Amino acid sequence: MSLQKPYNPLDKKNLGVSVAEALLSRDILPLSSLKPFNGAGVYVIYYTGNFESYRLISKLNKQGKFQAPIYVGKAVPPGARKGGFNTSEMKTKALHNRLIEHAESIKVADNLKIEDFHCRFLVVDDIWIPLGESLLIAKFSPLWNKLIDGFGNHDPGKGRYEGLCSRWDVLHPGRSWATKCRQRSETIVQIKNDIEEYYRAHPLLAKGIFHLPVDEE
Repeated sequence: MSLQKPYNPLDKKNLGVSVAEALLSRDILPLSSLKPFNGAGVYVIYYTGNFESYRLISKLNKQGKFQAPIYVGKAVPPGARKGGFNTSEMKTKALHNRLIEHAESIKVADNLKIEDFHCRFLVVDDIWIPLGESLLIAKFSPLWNKLIDGFGNHDPGKGRYEGLCSRWDVLHPGRSWATKCRQRSETIVQIKNDIEEYYRAHPLLAKGIFHLPVDEE
């Protein structure tokens, strides 16, 4: 019989689980009508629409189930990189503003509808924000984090458009600044084929069966 390691509530993985569980217990809200609020933290976004390549994800989120986020993200407060703390006491609207940015990206996309998106969010002290985000991504393998990059991108600005256009912008054209970036050689069809392959490689994901990452011995 193998020895079991003692449970350590302060282990970083267990702290991350605590953040993730707190987030997933929050109410589901439409991404289209968020009221302003203060704070920074973590969030998940769910899709329930009819875009064919997302049919498996959408099925897991319809009828109020909301089992499979299509995207996991974070919003840190100003000064976080300089060691700022006590997010709850700060008057930042970083988390609200980030979700509104995402909503605007979806609204201008040619083949997405903002009414098909919902979210959960959690205001968190900034020291725990990256940990919570990393664990949620590891748990759910969200499509827009793991395969279809670029949803969270900003306009790089004049003189900085030499970067490659993201897969997200190829699949969901509409952001005007993305057309100024260097175009990808991949086609929409190729990206859609990669999504189908991703589902085949993650059969449990397609069935809504998720596991928290397990530490390697």
